[in-house]
Amino acid sequence: MAKSTGNTPVQKNEQLTITIEDITHEGSGVGKVDGYPLFIPKTLPGEEAVIKVVKVNKNYGFGKLLELKKTSPERVEPTCHVYCGGCQLQHMSYPLQLQMKQNQVHNVMKKVAHLEHVLISPIIGMEDPSHYRNKIQIPVDEKNGELITGYYQKRSHRILQNQDTCHVHNHAMNEVLPFVRHLMNKYGVKAYDEKTHRGELRHIMIRTGHFTGEMMVVFVTRTAKLPAKEQIIEELTEKFPFISSIVQNINDQRTNVILGKKTKVLWGAAYILDTIGDLTFAISPKSFYQVNPVQTKVLYDKALEYANIDENDIVIDAYCGIGTISLFLAQKAKKVYGIEVVPEAIEDAKKNTARNGIDNVEFTVGQAEKVMPKWKKEGLNPDVIVVDPPRKGCDPEFLEAMIAMEPKRIVYVSCNPSTLARDLRILEDGGFETKEVQPVDMFPNTGHVELICNIERSE
Repeated sequence: MAKSTGNTPVQKNEQLTITIEDITHEGSGVGKVDGYPLFIPKTLPGEEAVIKVVKVNKNYGFGKLLELKKTSPERVEPTCHVYCGGCQLQHMSYPLQLQMKQNQVHNVMKKVAHLEHVLISPIIGMEDPSHYRNKIQIPVDEKNGELITGYYQKRSHRILQNQDTCHVHNHAMNEVLPFVRHLMNKYGVKAYDEKTHRGELRHIMIRTGHFTGEMMVVFVTRTAKLPAKEQIIEELTEKFPFISSIVQNINDQRTNVILGKKTKVLWGAAYILDTIGDLTFAISPKSFYQVNPVQTKVLYDKALEYANIDENDIVIDAYCGIGTISLFLAQKAKKVYGIEVVPEAIEDAKKNTARNGIDNVEFTVGQAEKVMPKWKKEGLNPDVIVVDPPRKGCDPEFLEAMIAMEPKRIVYVSCNPSTLARDLRILEDGGFETKEVQPVDMFPNTGHVELICNIERSE
């Protein structure tokens, strides 16, 4: 082993053989040199690896796998060798993926929420953890005069060219995407260049109805005009008759935000339909809709169980999106109030309410942290609050408003264990008790895990 020139036992570009002892919640293996941890992607506990040190910090470093001298029995052959940064766990057996996520939840509940005593139920995995995604947003670029598509390489802005067969996309999207790219090249549509702010096509979005088979294709463009629009639509719909909606979204800003403010229907409907249980939902380009429809039903059934609603209960569904959880709750509650900051989602939620013949739900456009205190002042006292915030978790004002409303129960759905644990600590200090945490694997082959919590007001 080469000697370090600094205060660490390793140096950059050094090659060494190391035993992997642990794994991070993102799926990187952890090995140690004289107690100094090195994080090495694509390695598993118990493996002996030849690595190259690529980055050295004061307290930890990063390595790149060069060769495996000893492999773990939990290692599997990856279904995709691209490693775009999305499916970083595909070299890991599915049982080990579930165990890793379960351990992550236990760790944050102990270290962040200080809730070592709370019941954390075994994670609910998938029978078939492949081809589950019902939505993709694919950036485009240009190479050698041709438009290319693909995801960005991890920690970069470089597209991994023409990655057509993705094992988390549903099968139909894997068929449609390369044909869309073919049409764009055939008719001379230019990829958007973020440096020069020229070109037409920025992204291709595809959404599917898992249970209905309907598909929406969205062209996100810098320009109001899409070249050869009629010919593209004709060829696309002729080859794939299950496409029911073709939409153009215009984003003429210098931004890394994918969707712009203006959307227009080029062909077919303005939305697609899908079902969850007995309910039918319309999904438009900007709608938030869970990307794993099979596990969504599992998640919502658990939410209904935790909510434990009866016919006299008043329920608030914060961050309600297009009303998916709201309508599930409304089937048992006296009244449900939904809050969502995206106006288009609220429009969809109202249409979904009418489509399902439900009349005891009221939706409001606004920020949950501002609407809730207002409702509290107006005397709205819910029995149950259901909250499904973005990754950053709940705003402090919103948590204060929930605590002040003193509901009997709170059902908290989260896609980020760390922010959930932080918020649970605040709710516990505010007079609530976390009864159970249920992890659900919504995103197999990735480091992400969904959680749902049963929280009750302390006596």
